[in-house]
Amino acid sequence: MSIGLAMAAAPPRHLPQARNALPNSPLNPLSACRHPTSATAVHISNVETAAPPTTTLSTAAHLANLERLLEKQKQEFPDPPVPGLVKIDHDGEHNAPSSSRSSRLLQALNLTSAIFPSGRFSNKPAGAEEMSPRSLTRLRRLLSNSNRASPRGSIAGGWRRFHGAGDWEGLLDPLNDDLRRELVRHGEFVQATYHAFHSTSAPPGRPRHVLLPDRSYRVTRNLFATASIELPPWVDTVAPWVMAAHPTSWIGYVAVCENEREIRRMGRRDIVIALRGTSTCLEWAENFRTELVPLDEEEAETDEQGLPTSVPKVECGFRSLYKTPGLGDTPSLSAAVVEEVKKLRKEYSGEELSITVLGHSLGAALAVLVADEVAALVPPEQAATAVFTFGGPRVGNRAFAERVEKRGVKVLRVVNAHDLVPRVPAAPLRTRDEGYAHVGRELVVDSRSSPYLRPDADPACCHDLEAYLHLVDGFTAVGRPFREDAKRSLARLLSQQGANIKKLYLNQAQELRLKQAAESFGRCNSGQLASPSSTF
Repeated sequence: MSIGLAMAAAPPRHLPQARNALPNSPLNPLSACRHPTSATAVHISNVETAAPPTTTLSTAAHLANLERLLEKQKQEFPDPPVPGLVKIDHDGEHNAPSSSRSSRLLQALNLTSAIFPSGRFSNKPAGAEEMSPRSLTRLRRLLSNSNRASPRGSIAGGWRRFHGAGDWEGLLDPLNDDLRRELVRHGEFVQATYHAFHSTSAPPGRPRHVLLPDRSYRVTRNLFATASIELPPWVDTVAPWVMAAHPTSWIGYVAVCENEREIRRMGRRDIVIALRGTSTCLEWAENFRTELVPLDEEEAETDEQGLPTSVPKVECGFRSLYKTPGLGDTPSLSAAVVEEVKKLRKEYSGEELSITVLGHSLGAALAVLVADEVAALVPPEQAATAVFTFGGPRVGNRAFAERVEKRGVKVLRVVNAHDLVPRVPAAPLRTRDEGYAHVGRELVVDSRSSPYLRPDADPACCHDLEAYLHLVDGFTAVGRPFREDAKRSLARLLSQQGANIKKLYLNQAQELRLKQAAESFGRCNSGQLASPSSTF
């Protein structure tokens, strides 16, 4: 018997009821067969009676029936008005809601384009993640105030690579997952300096209580920087509060890892030196002293024959803050760091040690000066010294950069492509030794790659430390999109840079009734800087 005759002779099969749908439910497309006159029936035409009915359910019929049911329920039980779908284009502005059937259905379900982008939904089927409530749960978690830290794997076997051995070759593009976690962890140590400095009304020159992000570490010393700039007399008339400012300010701390489990994970005992950016008016004034001066006064600019030599030079303001002692018994930043490193090296002699110097903005420049001096004190074979900076300016001339590298210091600079600070100081390049030069390797992130930040984010946002950590957490490789599984919370970014967040996510934060969203609007409209870490 041929296949065609067998199919013709086969008795017709009854269609099973749709799973999880009642026989008379308006959501069941098969109810059209039983209730051809129903208002919610789906009419099927051009079907030959001899052909067996198909068992494939129509997705379009499901959506149509669901939409009719929702419209009917909205008429019987009207809900308060909900915002329509928004679509964010490349410049961050809002477009009108789509008039397609799928967009109207999404409006009825009160879901925004953050979960179901209207253009993508209408043109192609949504993926499992787009259709899943887990998308909304993930957005809610990202907007919450709790960070879900990525699990830290053991780096004991390759910690020297992450600390700069080999100049991070093969780890930056694409960015290694372990290195990404270490960079974010380093940045949080720097964030602790801003929080400690700005969370109290105590005078700038008083010690601070530091809440470390990692309880494995213990603060062993407070660090201070002193400005030596002499302001002209007319400043007392224009801004007397500047003349009355205290020249010495708390600028960071030294901490050491004491948790044995963390020491085993890292493969060594780590000493952290963390420094904040500009936060006082005198520090601002020092930043504008951009002339290059010898770092060590005893260094001569000519050799024995009177010929010019390559003398390491640094910005005058940076050197002032680093070398100037404070009033009374307050040592300079340079002397305090040297004294503390000597003490810790003696205390933990015989152990595998590393020295990690961290900084943002002004703190990034001072971190390079610290590492240069520490490396001369502690050679690499005794303790590997590495510098990790965020948004750091140029520090000195090429001769200084070469000396830092010759001493075995490894420097990794994280730079936002739209941050202006890494481009300064910009003294004219007249000779090889008189112009400014950066030190070490560079990891470039781009604020425009973030799906949450506005592409026209202002300079303060592009330089903000939390924005840097957000971009590092989402960076995968040059030219690749933002990491989809980035876990860092957006709450702090909303709070500090609300004006630079795309309106879609501000609206989402409002709808989810998050406290952080309300704080962001208040802070951004207060006339103050968006974040203490968004300054130079």
